[in-house]
Amino acid sequence: MRGLAFAAMSQRAKLLIAGGVVVAIVIGGGLWWFLRDDAPDEVSLDAAVDQVTDDTATDATDTSAAASGIEGTWTVDTETGVFDFETASGTFAGFRVQEELSTIGSATAVGRTGDISGSFAIEGTTVTEAEFEVDLSTLTTNESRRDSRVQDALETDQFPTATFTLTEPLDLGDETADGEAVSVTATGDLTIHGVTAAVEFPLEAQLVDGTVVLVGSIDQTLSGYDVEAPSSPVVLSISDEFTLELQFLLTAT
Repeated sequence: MRGLAFAAMSQRAKLLIAGGVVVAIVIGGGLWWFLRDDAPDEVSLDAAVDQVTDDTATDATDTSAAASGIEGTWTVDTETGVFDFETASGTFAGFRVQEELSTIGSATAVGRTGDISGSFAIEGTTVTEAEFEVDLSTLTTNESRRDSRVQDALETDQFPTATFTLTEPLDLGDETADGEAVSVTATGDLTIHGVTAAVEFPLEAQLVDGTVVLVGSIDQTLSGYDVEAPSSPVVLSISDEFTLELQFLLTAT
């Protein structure tokens, strides 16, 4: 009798263990699905130009700006293209930061928003003025469960915007008006979380069918802007260094 009872208990134990393994696999698989590193690609001038070319290929486009050069005022265009993490063919700005997740390992958190305003003025081929504003309160990430913690870390209720103001003239060169891609460095003041830092922002630009395509990225630190990295039980650590990236489409006004 005791042998039969022991056998029965052993069978129940095996079933319980098997059930536990299945549950662990399901939970682990669920965590992987929601927290896997599915970050969108980094900004790229070639990709942005291709998107603008595709968007304008079947549309009537005002090419007067290209015909008359690049002198004048250029304003951020938030109507052309779309902004989402799959295509991001329009104007957007955001960040990339490395995080270490329990059971998953290293992953890239990406936050972006399409709510951008601003413009720059060009005399000849030189940018004499430029100012841009990004609405951080509308930042979303490639994992929605991060969103509220990002907003809390940036304290967007107190500091809803980030800004960049050019502080030195920026020569784009004669080739820009001919539609050639150029690489330049914009010197200016970058303000995030109420803290302003002088930066040299590497940028790439190209005039395409009457639209200036502007992309760039720069490495900064959270601590440099008095931002405390968000935390959660799943997130073991977040790098202090992050990459600020942008993709702007601008049209002559």
